[in-house]
Amino acid sequence: MGKRKLTRQQAWRIEKIQRERAERAARRDARAEEAIAGGDLGPEREGVVVAHFGTQVEVESEPGRVQRCHLRANLEGLVTGDRVVWCDGESAGVVVAQLPRDSELSRPDPHGTLRPVAANIDQVLVVIAPYPEPHANLVDRYLVAAEALGIEPVLLLNKADLLDSEAGLRDAVEDLLGIYPGLGYTVLRTSATEGDDGGLATALRERTSVFVGQSGVGKSSLVNLLAPAADLRVGELSESRRKGTHTTTTARLIHLDCGGRLIDSPGIREFGLWHMDRASVALGFREFRPFLGRCRFRDCRHETEPDCAVLEGLAAGAISERRLDSYRHIVNGLESG
Repeated sequence: MGKRKLTRQQAWRIEKIQRERAERAARRDARAEEAIAGGDLGPEREGVVVAHFGTQVEVESEPGRVQRCHLRANLEGLVTGDRVVWCDGESAGVVVAQLPRDSELSRPDPHGTLRPVAANIDQVLVVIAPYPEPHANLVDRYLVAAEALGIEPVLLLNKADLLDSEAGLRDAVEDLLGIYPGLGYTVLRTSATEGDDGGLATALRERTSVFVGQSGVGKSSLVNLLAPAADLRVGELSESRRKGTHTTTTARLIHLDCGGRLIDSPGIREFGLWHMDRASVALGFREFRPFLGRCRFRDCRHETEPDCAVLEGLAAGAISERRLDSYRHIVNGLESG
């Protein structure tokens, strides 16, 4: 992805903002250190970050008890789901340490820098709906990203009640989803308006999950169905474009009535994979793995090369044409960016 050259004024503004942030962080760290040195903080205890607000976080140490906390300057990389050590203070708590992560969900920002958005999650639910129109390539992008992070992905069709609202819609959506169970992916169906038949609640129970997907697929509506007390704001689909409006602005950890926990993260229409190379993307297609490393050429692009094991897998029916096209679309986008 090409980088835009900054004007002198833009560079000055960025430097000024970074300097101010550094100064605020230094002051915040100094206040925390003064409190620690003066014995003004309570005993250390462990908790989980349930929401992040710039220079502060909300930490839950036990169900129902949430404390707003300041951060030490060296802990600015915290995200929702992080396990931390914190202490009570006079006006607010102070997070003094971050505990190791079991997993993290990251995505590139517009500049291509990989940023974590949630931590210690067990599964990623890729949410699609009849509207906005789902695309196989976008679904595969989410799956590749989850595979690269070692987090189990689940496909969730929301708004299933709309499948018969338009001629041919059910067939198109079922055709899109039909390939994934054979690859070992769980595919669930639900409707926020008609209620969950129990399948989604069962998949979420005793796990920490995160919903990802285009804006407008009903992620916030599903959270309200699973945890009515959350009362998240829900946006309407644009009538002209049938695309959703962004309603979630802060990643928040929510306790579900079924016993699981869900991190509701800001909706995104695209899931960039700019940080990955061709080989990493290929590994994200799980049906490719038995064939990778068996091509005649080490730098095989799996297009027209002789003795390409992936193309042999295609001919044998082990790899579908659609998934191979999806892989090519993704890597072509990486190499042209």
